[in-house]
Amino acid sequence: MTEMARPRVLITGTGAICGAGKSPAEILDAIVAGRSAIAPIQQWDASSWPAKFAAEVPDYNAAALTGDRKLLKFIRRTDVFGLFAADRAIEAAGFAAYRATLDEDGTKRFNDGCGVYVGSGGGAFLNQYDYFPLMTTAAGSLEAFGRELSATVNPMWLLRSLPNNVLGHVGIRQQLKGPNACITNHSVSGPLAIAEAAEAVRNGECERAVAIGHDASIEPQMVLYYHGVGLLSEDGVRPFDAAHNGSTLGEGAGALVLETEAAAAARGATVLGEVLGSGHGSDALGLLPVREDGASLERAIRDALAEAGLRPGDVGMIVAHGNGTPNSDVSEARAIRTVFGAATPPVTAFKWALGHLLAASGIIEAVLAIATLRARTVPGIANLRQLDPECAGLSVAASAQVPTSDVALVLARGFGGTNAALLLRAPA
Repeated sequence: MTEMARPRVLITGTGAICGAGKSPAEILDAIVAGRSAIAPIQQWDASSWPAKFAAEVPDYNAAALTGDRKLLKFIRRTDVFGLFAADRAIEAAGFAAYRATLDEDGTKRFNDGCGVYVGSGGGAFLNQYDYFPLMTTAAGSLEAFGRELSATVNPMWLLRSLPNNVLGHVGIRQQLKGPNACITNHSVSGPLAIAEAAEAVRNGECERAVAIGHDASIEPQMVLYYHGVGLLSEDGVRPFDAAHNGSTLGEGAGALVLETEAAAAARGATVLGEVLGSGHGSDALGLLPVREDGASLERAIRDALAEAGLRPGDVGMIVAHGNGTPNSDVSEARAIRTVFGAATPPVTAFKWALGHLLAASGIIEAVLAIATLRARTVPGIANLRQLDPECAGLSVAASAQVPTSDVALVLARGFGGTNAALLLRAPA
């Protein structure tokens, strides 16, 4: 008796927004050209702060990005980014054009067969700022606080603060009624959304699913606290470089549309790539520490390879987490060397150009991995000057390289020692 082939999960649409651009192509162009979106913070006067830089989305216009001014009463900046990326991915996948060819029953089946999986940030300090004037006015009196609460704080505060806003509003706007989930797990939220969406499609829970990751962490308290625990660089992200001294926050979102092979074929959809497998592992050391040997990330990579039925030599490029903090960079390099040996495939990282988008970082890097494979390029880390000796053995460069196959490995790491690995395939 022969073993049944593992169902394929195809990628038929992508979308992205961050400081470097408002589409995967625009963002990739900036990376290839060596342009970084990291610049002095504009949302408040940070000129005297110890950490003055971030990668903000320029010319932010929430109404233009969502196309719905009334919706802005119910959502936050991070949600705007998530909705924009999702809309662009769904548009690229051609959902609307296909639904227009269906009768009422066909449209219902299509909508019921579409899932939504979202990785979001765990909340932002900015959500609490609505209460500051009231706290000042109440001057410590709980009675005064309660009496003036409804007259002072926006009655939509709770709705605006929900972590699953993007999940709900994508379903409402696009009429997607299939299985859904919202994942808040720091910087691996986006990759976990892809993994969950892929498994739902692979296991027949839905015919197609939209996977989204979004975050907007550039706010005073977030910058202050990240700097306070020693995670932020004063002048930019230098992945694997001898001068790496911390990370820099970014903001934005990424999204992918995943479908079964049959569903994509029935629509005549353009196939951009394929989700091959995923793996996950925890360092279990605490909130901030990472294992020096990279063993948990190594396990995540090996589990992804096993799920995909691939060998290390099948991987043609690696999009590293590369967040520029020395302990993360060094342990990530050790994990890669342990799995791939002396001849690692070309390695790159994107946070030098995009900043660290936290919950959105892994998914926007997955979107870019598909774009780079299709373009047959591994963009260089433009600000790499001298490789940290402890990262020796990685095939990284300031200039572009060529992938050795059509398979990319995307790595993500987050607080609490979380690690995720995704394997993606895309034809040239």
